[in-house]
Formats: sequence, structure tokens, C-alpha cells
Amino acid sequence: MANITIRNLPGETKESLRVQAAKSGVSLEAYARYILQQASNSDFSPPLDILKLANKYFSGGVDLKLPDRGSSRGTAEFE
Repeated sequence: MANITIRNLPGETKESLRVQAAKSGVSLEAYARYILQQASNSDFSPPLDILKLANKYFSGGVDLKLPDRGSSRGTAEFE
């Protein structure tokens, strides 16, 4: 197994990773290893951003044909 050193990692990043690792029930080292292994997969793709995806397909708007509003019932007559 190889070792890696990451220099100048912001403290906030390390703390965020530590918290995520704790929530996952693993050590920071195991969590970082998992992230790096996932990123190194050739078929790895970043998670989809639903807002970007929606903007890609619906940014021009959607034209819908709406039925005419009205009622097929007759009018009530009161005497």
C-alpha cells in the first residue's frame, strides 16, 4: 500500500470530512480512502445537480395545451 500526504488542506475541509466520516461510522482515514478510490474509478461521474439538469431541459419554458375552462353543467333555475 502507498501513502499520500496532502498539504495545505483547509481546516474547514478536514473538519467537514471528519464529521462526515463520523456520521458514516468510519475513521477519517478510511473515509478519505473511500473518496479517493471512488474518484479514481474510470466510470466515476460527479453527482447530478438537479437545478442544472432542470435548467438544461426546461430553461426555455414549456408550452402546455390547456383545456378550455368552463362547465358542461347547465345553469340552475330558481323560481
